[in-house]
This record gives sequence, C-alpha cells and structure tokens, in this order.
Amino acid sequence: MARLSLGLLIASVGMLVVSGCAVNPVTGRQELALFSVSASQEISLGQQAFPKAVQQMGGEFRDPALQQYVDRVGQRLGQVSQRPELPYQFKVVNDSTPNAFALPGGSIAITRGLLVNMENEAQLASVLGHEIGHVTARHSVQAMQRGTLMGIGLAVLGATTGQAAYGALAQQAGALAAGLLENSYSRDQERQADQLGIDYMVQAGYDPQGGVQLQEFFFRKMEGGAEPMWLAGLFRTHPFSKERMGNVEAYIQQRYAHTRNNPRYVMNTDAFRSATTRLRQTKPAYDLYDKARELERSGQLSQAIATYQQAATALPDEPLILTGLGMAYLRADNVASARPHLQRAVQLDGGYFQSRFGLGFIHLKENRVADAVRELEASMELMPTTQAGYILGGAYEKQGNRTKALELYKAVAEADPRGQYGQAAAKRIGELERR
Repeated sequence: MARLSLGLLIASVGMLVVSGCAVNPVTGRQELALFSVSASQEISLGQQAFPKAVQQMGGEFRDPALQQYVDRVGQRLGQVSQRPELPYQFKVVNDSTPNAFALPGGSIAITRGLLVNMENEAQLASVLGHEIGHVTARHSVQAMQRGTLMGIGLAVLGATTGQAAYGALAQQAGALAAGLLENSYSRDQERQADQLGIDYMVQAGYDPQGGVQLQEFFFRKMEGGAEPMWLAGLFRTHPFSKERMGNVEAYIQQRYAHTRNNPRYVMNTDAFRSATTRLRQTKPAYDLYDKARELERSGQLSQAIATYQQAATALPDEPLILTGLGMAYLRADNVASARPHLQRAVQLDGGYFQSRFGLGFIHLKENRVADAVRELEASMELMPTTQAGYILGGAYEKQGNRTKALELYKAVAEADPRGQYGQAAAKRIGELERR
C-alpha cells in the first residue's frame, strides 16, 4: 500500500551496484546484476512473499498428511542440491490450475490441480526438483537483479530492515509475490532447471523416467490442445515445447543411462497413491467449484450459486468451496444465506483471507463492529487488499478511531489512486480532515 520512489528505496537499502556482478551458485559464473542480493536477503524475500503467494493461490490444501508427504519428498531433493543449507519449505496450494512455483530462498509450492494429474512419487520429485533448480540457480533473483522486479524487491528488503508502517510490509510482500508468480522463465532457465531437477532426482534415488513420463504427459496436453487452466498455469510461466521434452530424454540417456531398469532408482507408485487418496476424492467436487467460478465470472450468478451448492453438498466441509458459495451469496446481496457458509469456512480454516474478509463484511453490515474489526484485521494480516483496507477503515470509523481510519484510508488511496477503493478512500480522507 505504500509506494516509495526508486531513489529513496536504493538509498534506504543502500545496496545498489551500478555495474556489478553476482556469482551463480550452480555454475560458479559471474552474472551482470544491477544490485546484489545476499543469501540471507534472498531467504528473507522468499519468506516474506511466500505466505502471500499461498493466499493468492487459494491457501493451503487442507490435508496435513499430504502436506507432510510432499515436504518430505522436497526436503530429500533439497539436501542433494548445490544449496542444501537453504530453509526449504514445500506446500500444496488449493488451486485447480496445474502449476508449481518457487520463490527465492527455497519456498516452493505445487497446486492441487497439478498434483492430482500425477501417477507416482518420481513424477512429483521431477516437478519439485525442477523448482529447486530455479532456486539454486537464483532465477527469480536474476529477474529482480536485471530490473524486472527491482523496485518491489528493494521495497521488501528495505521494509524488513526498518520500521514498516501498519500493513506496508505485508502489502509490499504481496506485490512481490504477485510479480514473482507472474514472472515467466526463459528457455535457457527452463532447460537448466530441467537438468538440475534430473540431477537431484537421481542423487536422491528416484528413477528419472518419472521426469520423462511427466514431460510426455505435458506434450500430450499441448498436442491435444491445452485446456485453459494449463495455458493459464504451468505452460504460461514454464514454457513447454517438444524440443524441451527431447532435451530431457537426451540428457538422461547421456548422463544417467545406468538408471534404466535399475531397482536402486524408484518410482514409489504405491506410496504416492496412498498419500494422494483424499486429493483424488475431492476432485469431482472441485470440478463443480471450478464450473461455478466460471459461471460467476461470466455474470451468471444464480447458476453459479446453484453449482457451488452442488459442490458443497458433495464436499460439505471444504473451506474453499464454502467460501466461494458464501462470497457468491454476498455478491447476490443475500447476507442471511452467506453468513453460515462463511462462518463454517472460518471455523474449519481461519487461515484464508477471503473467508475472513467476507465474514468481517457481514459483521460490519449487521453493526457488530468489534467482530468486524477482528475478522477484517485478520484478513489484512493474511493478504492485504485495497477492498479490505477500505472497509476496515470504515469499521475503525464506527469505533471512533479516526487516527487508524485515516492511516488506512491514506494507504489505500496511495496504493490504488485511480481505482474504486482508492478514490473512495481519498474522498473519506477529505471529509475526515475537514471535520
């Protein structure tokens, strides 16, 4: 929510290198860098942005056993990489779009929508190994060093070392997360990450044919006309081609021919099937949820609500589905129907910003101001948005807390000067300051 000029950011962080170089930990080569990022700063960037990235992708998928399983596989790969000292963390995020992403310093996620398409642990290892390759080669850091995300990265680093105003650090971290999630890798970076991922798989005892299987699956998706979710996810940020698939097969044949039909290198199909049992059971309900979201996006709100209801009937205690239904009822101005679904979603999982926001909005509408402030503050802590910030400002006003309201309105107006909430906040600032 707070914007700082690039000059002030550079001065506050004090780390601009006009024509400097950074050493790639994988290749050992020096690379041109507009500013240097130390390993500790890289870790800090990732750890600040990762929770916001997870929120933007639907929050964590609610299956602790699966989360632990994926983390174990990831940790096994991270320990054989060139940077085993990084504090790796691996999450399954509750998003149907097939995708995986890595943030600086070892924070890595895979979506429910990609994981449900896999058949064995070696395939999972190939995706996580690939993402670890992006981390070890510092590909996201390179994007910042070359200027793509320079201002946001400096803002987060500056805020982490100083005294950030309320919500400012979280908002900057959210902006960094969004920028990194949108960042596409080059063909050379994808090739390097593919090869590093295969290296890590073999060193960790996985059959690299799992990687070939997954590449072949991706190729079939592309050849058959990729569905919108694949084009919006993995294939957008991780460009795929037949050449890339051929390069992976050739690399394995050249370096790891000894792994073929070698029992020392495993697929672990049974373990994977067992760990993903609940994931596969939830798929029909989430297919309905995705259909409802598409209906809602196309303006067919009543049909969307009916479809959300079908999804909630099929999977009654899934917080994300309940949140979707509750928020759709709110958009239809049906607060009475929205309330129980959002209350249940928060009761099941209070760690998702959208359900906390929706419940806070209902409390405010029904004049339960203290409850509204509690829920809206929780939503802002999880994932600051200009909408929640503006509404929380209104809740502070109702409490008689003019100072906090003004602080938040100013942050919203600065972050979104031409948007609906930024303009509304600017108007409220003028009215409050004239009193």
